[in-house]
Amino acid sequence: MTDDPNRNSPFRPSRRTALRLMGAGAGALMLPSAIGRSAALAAGADATGQLILAFSQEPTVFNPFMPHIEVDEGIHFAVFDTLFTFDPKGELYPVLVTEVPTVANGGISADGLSWKIKLKEGVTWHDGTPFTAEDVKFSLELPVDPDFRSWRTTGYNLMKDITVVSPTELTWTMTQPFAPMAAVLGSTWIVPKHAFDGVADRNSAPFNNAPIGTGPFVWKERMAGDHIRLEANPDYHGEGPFIKTLIVKYIPDLNVMYTQFKSGDVDVVGLQWITPDHYEEAKALPGKTVEIAGAGSFESFALNMMRPQFQELAVRQALYAAIDKQSIIDALYYGIPQVTETYMPQQSYYYNPDLPKHEFNLDAANKLLDDAGWAKGPDGIRAKDGVKLAFTNSTTAGNHLREQAQQFIQQTFKEIGVEMTISNLPPAVMWGEFWMQSQFDTCIVGMNTLLGADPDNSDYFMSANSAARGGAGQNTTCYQNPEVDALFKQGGETFVPEDRKPIYQKIQELIRHDLPLLPLYQYAVVKGRKENVTGPVPNVNNRIDTWNVNTWKM
Repeated sequence: MTDDPNRNSPFRPSRRTALRLMGAGAGALMLPSAIGRSAALAAGADATGQLILAFSQEPTVFNPFMPHIEVDEGIHFAVFDTLFTFDPKGELYPVLVTEVPTVANGGISADGLSWKIKLKEGVTWHDGTPFTAEDVKFSLELPVDPDFRSWRTTGYNLMKDITVVSPTELTWTMTQPFAPMAAVLGSTWIVPKHAFDGVADRNSAPFNNAPIGTGPFVWKERMAGDHIRLEANPDYHGEGPFIKTLIVKYIPDLNVMYTQFKSGDVDVVGLQWITPDHYEEAKALPGKTVEIAGAGSFESFALNMMRPQFQELAVRQALYAAIDKQSIIDALYYGIPQVTETYMPQQSYYYNPDLPKHEFNLDAANKLLDDAGWAKGPDGIRAKDGVKLAFTNSTTAGNHLREQAQQFIQQTFKEIGVEMTISNLPPAVMWGEFWMQSQFDTCIVGMNTLLGADPDNSDYFMSANSAARGGAGQNTTCYQNPEVDALFKQGGETFVPEDRKPIYQKIQELIRHDLPLLPLYQYAVVKGRKENVTGPVPNVNNRIDTWNVNTWKM
């Protein structure tokens, strides 16, 4: 049981630790972590048992380079490997490479422009094809293919002259120094080049629905709307896997998911975990391990900035003032999450503690709208220049706490002359094109916008990274601010944490002022597993529970 979810957080780095995290440009050494890994490796052929992992949202995107959300990465971590990735301390450790490239070990030039990596030997794809540097080159070039629907281009668009030196060696040059590049690579799953050979349209490749990886588990079947079955990779190059069959079960109703955990039908509760209203009962369940874990995600009321209703800052400020978020946290979430004013976790070295504090004030909200000329009509709904202050709000159907929060917000909005219609969707629809292509008016959504332990989240807030505006990225609110864009560029070229900190704190200040999304709270989640399951470890530097699924045991 974790009494303080923020204790020993990787987001409290010393100067030495922070510099180590910035090894891509500062020359510090990022050491492999021993957390969750033993010296002896177990062959996947010896894996036993079946584990059922429950998610409340359905994974639907199996090509990790296509637009996707956190739940899809629950599958990506099981099927694919990255070159290296973050452990819970925020340190990078090697997965497909022999060592994480740094200036100190010669993998990165002192100016941060020249990179080289050495791959593990003897790694094979699930279909038996040898894994080579050609696969890595293909994977690094795929995101910037103009004909491919990529989920992001950040970092990849700065790479040039990617060269295969040998089957296990690769080099490239950066067009400019980019401090978050190591973090970008740490969240880049490598896909097989041969799976796309002869495929005219990579967006509809058979691979996208039957993925082949080098990871600890092999894709076996998907029953849409129910589950995905994965089997242990007998030839896995790393530790484990120790579980023969991994069933990722989709249970959209959070109450049902908890009931199945309580009854023993579910071994591990994943996204969206155990809801706080069940926490007191859950922690006393026999044979179960239940704990509160800190998280890098935050909940927000996201606005589509292309909608005419939200063009004026006064409207966004009024909506924010009309959300009684502390009451929502206390009444629905039993006080477990923390109020926040930003996307940055409060434990982060880059967190800005001086942002304006939200105040629930309906009088202030009404005055803001009155002063801006939004007048109430006969129906009590405000309008201006022919635009009614009315919109839909969407979230995941079956998430009963979010649905209750929606009803609460709907009532207070009505008191200021704002009409909010609730229109919820199944997760597979909600977080597909509806969200990624900004087809919504407003959403209640949980997001983790960071790159591991790195503060860069330009993919979510930089003007060019909006798919709905013709870019590639996750700026689904369609937010635009030239000053923020310039700061992201400056932050990406700055490598010393003490110099980066004011840049990213200023970005938080500007986004808090502009309110493209109305921040509600930072997650603290209730995680649960059977006592006989070992391996799941909270990691705020990765977005999903399965970051180390190869080490899970029963």
